[in-house]
Amino acid sequence: MRRAVCPGSFDPITNGHLDIIARASRLYDVVHVVVMINQSKKGLFTVDERIELIREVTAEFGNVQVEAYHGLLVDYCKQRDIPAIVKGLRAVSDFDYELQMAQMNNGLSGVETLFIPTSPTYSFLSSSLVKEVATWGGDISHLVPPVVLDALKGRIGKA
Repeated sequence: MRRAVCPGSFDPITNGHLDIIARASRLYDVVHVVVMINQSKKGLFTVDERIELIREVTAEFGNVQVEAYHGLLVDYCKQRDIPAIVKGLRAVSDFDYELQMAQMNNGLSGVETLFIPTSPTYSFLSSSLVKEVATWGGDISHLVPPVVLDALKGRIGKA
């Protein structure tokens, strides 16, 4: 069984994330979407809320499993015998950082990283940008799934 992991903070999940997850779900039998917990960051949504949103928007794929993890991603992969990490790349600046991470992860555990170029439609998109635009009342309806838009409206009030 071919398995991969798509890690991130997903605070919140965007259409860009969803595009990468959907494409990975066509390449792998099982895709683990992992909300990586960084206790030094205060999220807009709790980890449980993020997991629920991701489960809701990925349910249609049928081969996506969602959970949280605190620790090194390679340890998560080793514990579950997952040989591949799937990451979306928006720009060259992403590549510089992600290449270093991929090389470190491979050196630590032998886990490979597959880079998928982000669709041009979402090449500028990040969760941080979505939250900022939503906070100022901008239209983000084309950037996030409807359930996420509703959650943002409830949390921020202006989305």
